[in-house]
Amino acid sequence: MSYPSQPSAERSITTFDEFVRLADYSLMDTLNADPDAMGDGDDRRARQVFSGHFVPVTPTPLAEPEYVTHSSTFFKELGLNDRLALDDKFRHIFSGDISVAHEPMRQVGWATGYALSIYGTEYIQQCPFGTGNGYGDGRAISVFEGIINGQRWEMQLKGGGPTPYCRGADGRAVLRSSVREFLAQEYMQALGVPTSRSLTLYVSKCETVTRPWYSQDSCSIDPDILVDNPVAISTRVAPSFLRVGQLELFARRARNNAHPKALEELRMIVSHLIEREYKSDINQSLSFADQLVELTKLFRQRLTTLVANWLRIGYCQGNFNSDNCAAGGFTLDYGPFGFCEMFNPGFQPWTGGGQHFSFFNQPVAAEANYHMFWKSVRLLLTEDAKALESFDQLRHGFAETMQEQVQKMWKAKLGLTEYNPNLFKKLMELMTKSQVDYTIFFRELSHIPDHISLLKKSFYVENSEQLEEQWQSWLKSWRDLVTKDNDLAEISAKMKQVNPKYTWREWLIVPAYQQAMQGDYTLVRELQEVLSRPYDEQSEEIEDKYYSLRPKTFFNTGGVSHYSCSS
Repeated sequence: MSYPSQPSAERSITTFDEFVRLADYSLMDTLNADPDAMGDGDDRRARQVFSGHFVPVTPTPLAEPEYVTHSSTFFKELGLNDRLALDDKFRHIFSGDISVAHEPMRQVGWATGYALSIYGTEYIQQCPFGTGNGYGDGRAISVFEGIINGQRWEMQLKGGGPTPYCRGADGRAVLRSSVREFLAQEYMQALGVPTSRSLTLYVSKCETVTRPWYSQDSCSIDPDILVDNPVAISTRVAPSFLRVGQLELFARRARNNAHPKALEELRMIVSHLIEREYKSDINQSLSFADQLVELTKLFRQRLTTLVANWLRIGYCQGNFNSDNCAAGGFTLDYGPFGFCEMFNPGFQPWTGGGQHFSFFNQPVAAEANYHMFWKSVRLLLTEDAKALESFDQLRHGFAETMQEQVQKMWKAKLGLTEYNPNLFKKLMELMTKSQVDYTIFFRELSHIPDHISLLKKSFYVENSEQLEEQWQSWLKSWRDLVTKDNDLAEISAKMKQVNPKYTWREWLIVPAYQQAMQGDYTLVRELQEVLSRPYDEQSEEIEDKYYSLRPKTFFNTGGVSHYSCSS
């Protein structure tokens, strides 16, 4: 296959026409469209989708779109000139109007279906048809796929209007959730954690939707008012948006003999996953069965590493179902997420999530998703006993691999050469009793203090004399291990590379999206800048504002300490 000419490292893409020429649609060209779909993409009514890998659908444009922000960092990586974000046709495309596209870009996008499993249990109850055939991209529409600087990227509009999977909803995203997702993806990338990326964010100057949310200073668990929110579209980008839930969908159809091509469609989607996400890591000369074993091994490595990173930075994916688990092994779908401030292993920002998706339980949730991945791919290996044995061993070894990754992470976070379970257990006990700020504590510990008083800025409560003595004892034990035959300056520098100084603090995000709803995007852009350098020492003004404990007024506050599923 011949690819479009690529931009040189010295020259950026400055025009819409140059950008369009990079289009290359592997998904729509190699996989099956829903045979019941409308050819022109005018397919926005909620309905069941029985077969096919995608539905051609055109997004619904924002009325009077206005630029909010874009990722200069990602634009630079892609070789896109920053001026493109303000280009009229570029703005049209990424605010939902793809009628301005021309060849080789297409004037139709696509939405995909997937199945839902929660903790390894298959669900169909939330489907309005009672079958599961209504699950999928209800408001996410991919509009571009292409090769840029040798890397394939897919660009997807979040909030692009209804699709056949919308289950009767309006397919829109509000500015609040769009700001959160845009900033979170930028932040995760800066932290060095695999993630989908943010490209652009546009808002409608006149279109609003009504959503339940929290009144000012509300302590309610559930939203207690209805709020009119500006409609927005954020564009997220990834090598693909293939999810574990997608593989599940085709595996379920194959197991149930839903249609004559069900098993073939499963094989096609798994082959497409290898091509999109793992081609450079899997020897293409291997048999297909051996490629599947390699795929499952690589996904296990990526997923366990990802979740260990989530624990490192305090991130909680509040709704880590299989449909929110990227088959490429990166963070995807920033819905009811949060970052732990006051340390709590059971931290869960989403009111509907329960403890099974809580902060320290994410390794177990990851294993449940991995199980569904394994179960789905396994259908393609039933006739190869040798490959099947290796394949099953990978599943059985998940918990051990996950534990290894988590312990490796804690070792680095604490500046140790070996993981010490007793030291770690005591630390968790003390952190919980002292109600420490997760990020500030580990950042201050990175200075390798010799006295507990140097860590007190991370404590939310005053310690008793007895607790201070326990802390001092722990600190001495830890320092003895860290300082033994080692260069303290070097250890401190390494710890600061894994323990960020600046974290996501919801009480500082709320004013940003509240001001944005009034048309002032200054704070959004300020946060974008601060969170783009989370490990760096920044100005004294930034430190005073962003490196501080959560004020008491924001504890147990709806929309800050907890929230319902984002919209």
